[in-house]
Amino acid sequence: MKIVFVVPDMVGGGTERIVSLLANEYVKRGIDTSVLIFAGNTVEYPLDPRVEVVIAGGPSGGNLGIRLKRIKFMRQYYRKNKDCAIFAFSVMGAVFSSIATIGQRHWTLVSERSNPDEYDHKRIRDFFYRRADKVVLQTYDVLKSFDRKIQAKAVVIPNPIDPTLPPVYTGVRQKKICCAARLEPGKDHKTMLRAFHAFRKDFPEYTLEIYGKGSLERELKAMAKELGIDEKVHFHGFCPTVREEIRDHAMYILSSKFEGISNALIETMSMGMPVIATDCPVGGTRMCIRDHVNGIMVPVENPNALAEAMKELASNEELARKIARNAAKLRERFSIEKIAGQFLDCMEENR
Repeated sequence: MKIVFVVPDMVGGGTERIVSLLANEYVKRGIDTSVLIFAGNTVEYPLDPRVEVVIAGGPSGGNLGIRLKRIKFMRQYYRKNKDCAIFAFSVMGAVFSSIATIGQRHWTLVSERSNPDEYDHKRIRDFFYRRADKVVLQTYDVLKSFDRKIQAKAVVIPNPIDPTLPPVYTGVRQKKICCAARLEPGKDHKTMLRAFHAFRKDFPEYTLEIYGKGSLERELKAMAKELGIDEKVHFHGFCPTVREEIRDHAMYILSSKFEGISNALIETMSMGMPVIATDCPVGGTRMCIRDHVNGIMVPVENPNALAEAMKELASNEELARKIARNAAKLRERFSIEKIAGQFLDCMEENR
């Protein structure tokens, strides 16, 4: 058996992190594994040397000729590896793989990694999803977005936790609030900045540490300056050691407008950090957090509610310790061994 993960690129994003974790786990188990990159040539997450990296072409820019060459390359690769199973971790990965394997037979799994209601070409996506043998979704809320044919072959599997995650932190916490997310509209850093502005009126000694890069960096820095909090808000960009940097911070904030299961959220919880997260579509937060038990949930785009939750954690050490202690239990629930096994179970059911 060979497993081929299909992704656009292996840049620093949540999907790419999950692919790297699963690929490394499978070669550890002695399973022949490759990562086929069809629209880039970057690998930012560590891969075991035994994982084969296959580059099917760079970005196409919408160029039909480049896309056809890409499909031809993928077809030849799949024919050469005629017994491989395809794990497509993107919509276009599913589309290209389906076209490339016309006349061939490969067991195919498609993993939906975003909010399906936000996708612009649902009919095209759903057509190719129906051709897959299995569709993996991150939450039960996502299941409602698809028709009965897709639901019939769908299974919900959460994201795994990186086994190299730093141990649970139990020491004195710094007066720092952190966030690790791409600086893009869907992550809604603007709500977080407004909340931090309100929070600082009562807790001026805290700083806000923001990790990640993206198209809104300049705009967010300007907003922090406009709010008069720029000296207390630090932008660190993409940081490969972010987990080690933030593990002793006071709390973690997820302010997203929509999210599957946030890797940063579950990893931060597993390190025993108090977290506050928006109860956003598509239900990933609700799968992880029991409000005021192992985290605090707040409404989407509500800076006042977020500020009040931040004040609650900062002023109630007993609550913060309880939340942190319970959050750490997520490490076992979402272990890479369990999640990788669930993906393999999907294959065993149908082969």
